[in-house]
Amino acid sequence: MLTHATDAILALGLFGVFFGMVLESAYIPVPSEIILPYAGYLAATGRTSLLAAMFAGLFGGIAGATIGYLLARIGGRPLVERYGRYVGLRRHEIERADAWFRRHGDGAVFFGRLLPGIRTYISLPAGIADMPFRRFIAFTILGALPWTVLFTYIGYQLKTNYRHLGPISHYFLAIVLILFIVWVVLVWRRRGRNANPR
Repeated sequence: MLTHATDAILALGLFGVFFGMVLESAYIPVPSEIILPYAGYLAATGRTSLLAAMFAGLFGGIAGATIGYLLARIGGRPLVERYGRYVGLRRHEIERADAWFRRHGDGAVFFGRLLPGIRTYISLPAGIADMPFRRFIAFTILGALPWTVLFTYIGYQLKTNYRHLGPISHYFLAIVLILFIVWVVLVWRRRGRNANPR
């Protein structure tokens, strides 16, 4: 069913890319790993420019993340837990995103936008915690940009093979995890220096 829904969205062309990314970032399980490479495929076949394809994916992701953030900020956790199940959002996913945000703060939004399984839900704890909207948007853009550019460009290069991205996405995830570990170590060392000034 999800495959058919994704195909129906992709049939809308560049608007489908935008709409699909809105859904993916607003907790509807539409895989961006298919949507964005398809945007690149559209550019490769001359139906749009590569820049327009990237912008459609980026703006769609930002719009969807903003919707999720505002819903969580206005309605709080009770609203998310009560109605989240209607879009396939389970309690353990909410709790995982919440724990990620509480542990890593602003950096959670940036790195969370780069990690499958976290990226879709990271707007929730940010909204519930009343993270300042400008900071949320700034870190969302910084996190969404490399994901969008990379997967759209890969689709551009693969053309009709744009759906075969499994191994490549695993490499990307490994790179993000390495960068995240480096960031955690740097933050930990800085806090240690601040706690023990000479």
